[in-house]
Amino acid sequence: MIVATVLVLLMSIPGIALFYGGLVRQKNVLSVLMQTMLIVGVVSILWVAIGYTWAFGTGFKDSGSPLFAVMGGFDKAFLSGITTSTLTTGNIPELTFVMFQCMFALITPALILGAFAERIKFSGYMVFIILWTVIAYFPMAHWVWGGGFLQEMGAIDFAGGTVVHINAGISALVMALMIGKREDYRVGHPITPHNITFVFMGMSFLWLGWFGFNAGSGLAADGIAANAFLVTHIATATAAVVWMAIDWLCNKKPTTVGACTGAVAGLVAITPAAGSTDLLGAFIIGLVTPIVCFFMVAVVKPKYKYDDALDAFGVHGIGGIVGSILTGVFATQAVTGEGGVEGALYGDWHQLGVQLVATLVSVVFSAVVTFILYKIVDKTIGIRVDKRVEEEGLDIYEHGESAYN
Repeated sequence: MIVATVLVLLMSIPGIALFYGGLVRQKNVLSVLMQTMLIVGVVSILWVAIGYTWAFGTGFKDSGSPLFAVMGGFDKAFLSGITTSTLTTGNIPELTFVMFQCMFALITPALILGAFAERIKFSGYMVFIILWTVIAYFPMAHWVWGGGFLQEMGAIDFAGGTVVHINAGISALVMALMIGKREDYRVGHPITPHNITFVFMGMSFLWLGWFGFNAGSGLAADGIAANAFLVTHIATATAAVVWMAIDWLCNKKPTTVGACTGAVAGLVAITPAAGSTDLLGAFIIGLVTPIVCFFMVAVVKPKYKYDDALDAFGVHGIGGIVGSILTGVFATQAVTGEGGVEGALYGDWHQLGVQLVATLVSVVFSAVVTFILYKIVDKTIGIRVDKRVEEEGLDIYEHGESAYN
């Protein structure tokens, strides 16, 4: 579990930092690195202070309070009562579990960065991310993983399809729509990434780290973890190849950025299904997801002219939705065991209905919270940088540094 935790940290730094940093222009790469670094610092503190008790506390449950449906309680604030000998699910040290879940809390707001890259004020961004983590992420983590109402309803989210990817992806879309397009954004004229080698390196760290993300979520070194390891890799490999093929057919060239984007889409979509889906499900999810995500990125985004700069919504939001729904189709007792959950393909249509409800709840909740928080922060601090700052680059104006000499 310690190794899995380290792997999940690799997804934020350096994974997302390099992946997104390479996709922006040279004048804004440090802004992306700093935004990621801020999240790792601030959210880690928030997590041990109030996040863990909100998501995984049992105070309200122990007292019989109906509030447990939406919040764990305050009994583990600042990790109160947790010692070096305290054990949790799977007889692992609870301190290890705290750290493992902390890494999930870091990667989720980091995924949103791609939507508003190259035009957000660092101070406004900082306040928004702090509020979003507390009001959007902590409740969702409890609802799905900590005993909240979605978990009680039977929603399957093995490692973060709703909590992480739909939550972040929908928030990314709302942010992109509200902050507006970059000044030089033109439909049909994509802004060229400044360092595709960074993009490839970032994707590689994400792929590597995702094994901790998915296989580690079983909280044991057993067959479920082994299955999660397998299906994560196969779905990702399939998605990378399919996106590459679509790129080749539509744009006459198989691009590195396209293959990397396809791999990330596959990683996203298999996440909720990794603990309940077998090889067949992995192949189908790896096949369907890049087709849907490519359509959203290449057709829907240009048609509606929103500037989701690095396709945080098109890949993470849509990939999370596809994966969450298909979990309700391909879940099988061959993985979950006798009496475990099954999907529509194996005769249990109820599970598909549950997945649709959980997905819808995640979409609506994330959109509403993000809209309100954006309005509050924009009115008080301001979120978008001045036109001159955007034109000349956030690195030098916001951070006083240049990435390259």
